Amino acid sequence: MRALTAAIAVLGLAVPANANDSTAELGAGGLVLTRSSAIEMASEDLFISQEEVRVAYKFRNTTDADVESIVAFPMPDIEGSPYGSAAIPQEQDNFLGFTVTVDGKSIEPQLEQRAFAGGIDVTDELRSNGIPLFPFDENATDIIGAKSDALRADWITRGIVVIESYDGGDGMNDYYTPAWDLKSTYWWRMNFPKGKEVDVRHSYTPSVGGAVGLNFVEDGKIGGEMLPDYRSRYCMDESFEAAALKTVADAADGALHYNENWINYILTTGGNWRGSIGKFKLTIDKGDPKALVSFCGENVRKTGPTTFEMTADDFYPQQDLEILILTQAEDSGEE
Repeated sequence: MRALTAAIAVLGLAVPANANDSTAELGAGGLVLTRSSAIEMASEDLFISQEEVRVAYKFRNTTDADVESIVAFPMPDIEGSPYGSAAIPQEQDNFLGFTVTVDGKSIEPQLEQRAFAGGIDVTDELRSNGIPLFPFDENATDIIGAKSDALRADWITRGIVVIESYDGGDGMNDYYTPAWDLKSTYWWRMNFPKGKEVDVRHSYTPSVGGAVGLNFVEDGKIGGEMLPDYRSRYCMDESFEAAALKTVADAADGALHYNENWINYILTTGGNWRGSIGKFKLTIDKGDPKALVSFCGENVRKTGPTTFEMTADDFYPQQDLEILILTQAEDSGEE
């Protein structure tokens, strides 16, 4: 898509963030259908904010026979590593709070989960030992710690768990921490009646990563080693960068700082329907009128104090959507 920055607001300068102040976002996207030349996507209406992602589809069966298909929603992979920090909205299997309706009726999708360590499926082994697959389950470390020395040693060797040593309030102790990756997919069977449209809607809480400070500011100027990547990923242009620096003097005393917030929406997967998307609409809500937002799009227009809209006919996504939102710490409730 042609780069166009949607940037409205004025923010000040902050010091660059460091790795300890960063939390990675987990990219999620839309629904995936079993590959079929019979089903076309008549329309997609996509809304993205830091609090919610909502998608409304109209699928149309173009044939003269009913079609049954598997419809799936792949959740982002969860890496159970103590060496990084990812934004997980809820610490449970349905960690994005995924919900779905078909023609206005709620459905209960099935959940397929598999755990991998070193590329090897260890799902059945974890389950047979009573270990929850969600690597950040609050009980996982205690359950693993209660297993035999031989089993724990084997799992350490195979990269299923790692040892963390820290003071949990009663002195330094070793803790056995999950290190497997969890792959999760919600799915259900769905009938597409011949010659008819079906309304499918789903919503979830996005994984919003971020950093304290601005990674594309260095020594009071736009710059640094991350600047080329930011310009490419978020289509930052001169107007956005100028707005980010406009209140440098106001922030000079160090009283203010600004946060980066990152949202990744996977647009390029799931294109198993017939042809392109008939009518595509994207709405991005930056939340605070004083926030600054940048993303790659085409024919983006401002539709409200915090919202930006892009529409397209016969749309076929060529790249995923990455969104950068800058917020002032006092306005976001952060200290």
